[in-house]
Amino acid sequence: MRKFLAPLGFLALAACGTQTPVETPLADTIPSSQASDAAAQDPYLWLEDVEGEAALTWVRAQNERSLAELQADPNYAAFEAAATEALTSSERIPYGSIRDGMVYNFWQDDTHVRGLWRRTPLESYASDAPEWETILDFDKLAEEEDRNWVFKGADCFRPKGSDLPYKCMLSLSNGGKDAVIRREFDLSTKQFVEDGFVTLEAKQGGAWAGPDTLLIATDWGEGTLTNSGYPFIVKRWQRGTPLERAEELIRGDVDDVGVWPMSLELEDGRVLQGAVQADTFFTSRYWWFPEEGGDPVQIPVPAKASLNGVYKGQLLVSLQEDWAPEGQDGAFKSGDLVSFELDEFLQTKALPPVSLVFHPSETQALEGVSVAKGAVMLGVSDTAVGKVMRAELSEAGWTRAMVDMPGTGQANIAFASEEEDTVFLNYEDFLTPDSLLSYSVTSGEVTTLKSLPPKFDATGLRVTQHFAVSKDGTRVPYFLVSKEDVPMDGTTPTLLYGYGGFQVSMNPSYSPVAGRLWLEKGGAYVLANIRGGGEFGPGWHQAGLKLNRQRVYDDFISVGEDLVARGVTSPEHLGIMGGSNGGLLMGVMLNQRPDLWNAVVVQVPLLDMMRYHLLLAGASWVDEYGSPEVPEERAFLETISPYQNFDASKPYPVPFFVTSTKDDRVHPGHARKMAAKFEAAGLPFYYYENIDGGHSAAANQTERAKRSALEFTYLTRRLMADDQE
Repeated sequence: MRKFLAPLGFLALAACGTQTPVETPLADTIPSSQASDAAAQDPYLWLEDVEGEAALTWVRAQNERSLAELQADPNYAAFEAAATEALTSSERIPYGSIRDGMVYNFWQDDTHVRGLWRRTPLESYASDAPEWETILDFDKLAEEEDRNWVFKGADCFRPKGSDLPYKCMLSLSNGGKDAVIRREFDLSTKQFVEDGFVTLEAKQGGAWAGPDTLLIATDWGEGTLTNSGYPFIVKRWQRGTPLERAEELIRGDVDDVGVWPMSLELEDGRVLQGAVQADTFFTSRYWWFPEEGGDPVQIPVPAKASLNGVYKGQLLVSLQEDWAPEGQDGAFKSGDLVSFELDEFLQTKALPPVSLVFHPSETQALEGVSVAKGAVMLGVSDTAVGKVMRAELSEAGWTRAMVDMPGTGQANIAFASEEEDTVFLNYEDFLTPDSLLSYSVTSGEVTTLKSLPPKFDATGLRVTQHFAVSKDGTRVPYFLVSKEDVPMDGTTPTLLYGYGGFQVSMNPSYSPVAGRLWLEKGGAYVLANIRGGGEFGPGWHQAGLKLNRQRVYDDFISVGEDLVARGVTSPEHLGIMGGSNGGLLMGVMLNQRPDLWNAVVVQVPLLDMMRYHLLLAGASWVDEYGSPEVPEERAFLETISPYQNFDASKPYPVPFFVTSTKDDRVHPGHARKMAAKFEAAGLPFYYYENIDGGHSAAANQTERAKRSALEFTYLTRRLMADDQE
């Protein structure tokens, strides 16, 4: 069975293909009759011209000013060196996937900045010094082709039971954008396939339908992209034919978020072909293309549900809404994992009896589902800490069991395949470096394959979990990493991180960079598990949607207030950080509680919530935030939009805006325009825009180290210095 594509995964703001970034002037994004009025209302619309000369001149001036000050700070050079060493060190676990007894890994270090794709036998991988074979050197490829290639992944296929070599579609981004080109690569020759499948740059999706057949959704020309900038037409492309002759299979609508192909390779070798049509960001229809031809058949699952693969003929479905299947006894709850017999559906085109696989408790949430050889592996969050379970199906029904871990930290499924008995698990916590564990489905044995030495001095540090009480009485958990003897007098420099959106969970993780640049220096770190995330399942996320968005912000404020009330820190020493959707959170915090923080790191943010839906992928997020085109929702957005609520008379702390020119998901104009308002008001701020980097604001580890050094230099100046700015 081939895993389902995750078509909506790269849409999420966390964490993200189809055209280059929007680089059009105002007249191309607003009807001409309204352009002059809009320009009068917003004098900084010209900064939305991503690579316009005037806009980039302003960007370079801001970069030069901010870098000159931050890089001259006595801490910066040491911070950059420490971050670079941590991010490019050879003492990192080479996580990978298993294929034909070989472990495949993508590796970046200070020598291989763009990275190596490499492999080694599983036996060698388990040793202290694996013998790696290079498959593709992306630094060499970039030099040969004069492109800033960023590897975005590989989709590989070989018919089950065949001796044919694996063929892979490699996704390459020029500069880190979501838009990619896809090129066919032969794993046996370690070469791109001559006259093989190649696509043009686009935000796109693909799936193998056979050794000589691809399903593809891409930019087919004018009028073939949704309002969100994603494809809505899926075609079948046969080897040896031009792309323009591909056969159309399904066509969505411009108002969809997008339509993407998917395929499943079943146990008997059949390849089930289909597509997922995302009507909105959180609702989808799944389609199957019958082998005999004819119209696509809809798979009868709820709109808020995800398909998670096939195990013993059972199609696994995770629910994000309650479901009472028509004509069947019983009902299922949002957050449940259920299954039904796939072949029975394919034959009858009717929904077979549905069974419950897993029902999370009130403190649990299903985070991930992976099918291994002999069991279904479940990633489960329990009070915001990741655990791993296994589920099996027998004549008696579904059974579940917890996988024993070496401690009480965070566990994740790093790799599982229906063809492999071996499952890779990741284990870590805030103070425990990563360990790679090997789990045998057959024996149930967990062994440690690799573990990292400490990358920072955690002596005297501890992790505690606390609960703040939000404005509506909801208990909001947060983790505090601090000294064991932290003085409860409000003097500890504290960094509070939050996200709160798109059902993305914030779980404990080990960060050598934060450890070296912050915890070792005496700072405390706080991770807030606010609503909007997925820590307690779909309900925790849905509680913060659209008109209820203020709950997310109230939760974050409650954590900040609790830290101050308990004496951990004080507003003078409290800083906050968030990226993407978390960048919006930071912008709201600047406006709603400028008195509660002394430093705000605003990373790749959304800030103009009156125009976000018109910029890049913004239209796909209206189901999270609400639409400015809907009067009631617009009225609410007007109350929280950071850009529109900027007020020069407020006692703003000095913020640091971080973004990327090549971000083709969240438009850099958000950060640019907000910073321009600070500039016009004569208020101090820092600004750094990486010319490459995509939505991560960094195209490689060297750039990530630079960005981190800048951010922690700023935080140190604001929160730790005796003569704070």
